[in-house]
Amino acid sequence: MMTLKHLLCMLGFCALPLAAQAQWQWVDGQGKKVFSDQPPPIDVPEKSILRRPGASAAARPAAAAPAAAPEAATPAASAPTAARPSGVDKELEEKTRKAEEAEKAQRAAEEQRIAKARADNCARARRGKATLDSGMRLARLNEKGEREVLDDQARATEQARLQAVIDSDCKARP
Repeated sequence: MMTLKHLLCMLGFCALPLAAQAQWQWVDGQGKKVFSDQPPPIDVPEKSILRRPGASAAARPAAAAPAAAPEAATPAASAPTAARPSGVDKELEEKTRKAEEAEKAQRAAEEQRIAKARADNCARARRGKATLDSGMRLARLNEKGEREVLDDQARATEQARLQAVIDSDCKARP
């Protein structure tokens, strides 16, 4: 008596040839048979394609008919073959286009983030320079955490540093 497990295994083995039916078969330029789950390259002539996935036996002789009459194969007859788009190429182009769009969006977001940081640095530097230019007594903490008042030399150094930040971050970007 067959168990359910044996029955499922038998059905699985019977379904294996169906997976092989979803293959392309063609003869390449060197006369070798090629089997693939992808369509052949565009440069493979229609007469060299031996089998298509999902093509019934009735459809194959119609595709083989041009091979039987080679004198009918003129450049005009082979033009549709050359213009035949490949599904893989369309998918690849779509993936490439999406990747390029994602890269552009990422670059735009990065440029926007940098522009925002520059604008913020510019605003802070202008406020700091305005404070230094006001002449008020300013103090800051040194490395030891002690408060020290800025003398004229420290004030001039800080003004020069802030002016350099203003010059680099506040100029208009193209």
